[in-house]
Amino acid sequence: MSAHDVVLIPGDGIGPEVTSAALRILEAAEAPLAFDVHQAGLAALEAGQDVLPASTIEAITHHGVALKGPCTTPVGEGFKSINVQLRQELNLFAAVRPVRNLPGVTTRFDGVDLVIIRENTEGLYSGVENQVTADVVMSMKVATQTACDRIARWGFRFATCRGRKKITVFHKANIMKLTDGLFLRCARQVHQAEYPNIEYEEVIIDAGCMKLVQDPSQFDVLLLENLYGDVVSDLCAGLVGGLGVVPGANIGEELAVFEAVHGSAPDIAGRGVANPLAVSMSSVMMLNHLAETRDDPSCREAGERIKVAYNLALADGCLTRDLGGNLDTTEFVNEVVDRIEGSSS
Repeated sequence: MSAHDVVLIPGDGIGPEVTSAALRILEAAEAPLAFDVHQAGLAALEAGQDVLPASTIEAITHHGVALKGPCTTPVGEGFKSINVQLRQELNLFAAVRPVRNLPGVTTRFDGVDLVIIRENTEGLYSGVENQVTADVVMSMKVATQTACDRIARWGFRFATCRGRKKITVFHKANIMKLTDGLFLRCARQVHQAEYPNIEYEEVIIDAGCMKLVQDPSQFDVLLLENLYGDVVSDLCAGLVGGLGVVPGANIGEELAVFEAVHGSAPDIAGRGVANPLAVSMSSVMMLNHLAETRDDPSCREAGERIKVAYNLALADGCLTRDLGGNLDTTEFVNEVVDRIEGSSS
């Protein structure tokens, strides 16, 4: 097959460094991709564009898939989160965050293998805020049956396709009886009517967080509304080494954006020490997505080559500084590329 066109958003801070590193790994794995570069965040502002240019949105809509580095939303009035804008404008309603232990990365827990699925378009992140009086402000949590039903059905379908056994919904319906109650009701209905093969449970979120840090192995797939999913996905990343070792995806009916979920880290930008693993792992998710949606097994094969190579490198002690090692960005990429090339020789 010919190369698949993919939008590349390098991002800000360490973004251009880690995305360039990921591109080198993708090239070594002979991933059938061609990149169309567009900007967002500070890089877009510095180029005289909007913080999320219309041309970037149009390119993603046209190509269907994007790989994104971390972007900085300028602090100040008038700038809405770039990530929130992307998700809402492109209707990327499902955020997917796989979290698993990696070889060579020592953490408190072994055997962590979770997937966090987060509704991505509403809840408190809908941005419906009002100033009631001079010293009173209000933020409204929005839940619709359409969105709650959609993410529940997507989550159960994902679990079934991936051979997952259980979905746990984290909620606070004991307090937020209408919004979280609607989320629960939709999940229950989808489970009972369409996916009785998947084990299902509901856990109040504060108790769920306690259970996660006691024994994460008791969970499989977590299904959460927007704010809870944001918080819990970062908590789970901490179980396996932090945001630098977990990938992320934002998926809609037709479009998908894959991204490193860590920040732009301007304090280390340009020093060549950033860990490119998260964006490389996200590129593997992207290749698997392309394999499924474009019926191209060569994408999955390239993704598997990359995954095997970085797992071998980590197992051999090839760690960047954030993981307790001493490799810089280029040195880590060299180790991964060597293992890719070694497997094909």
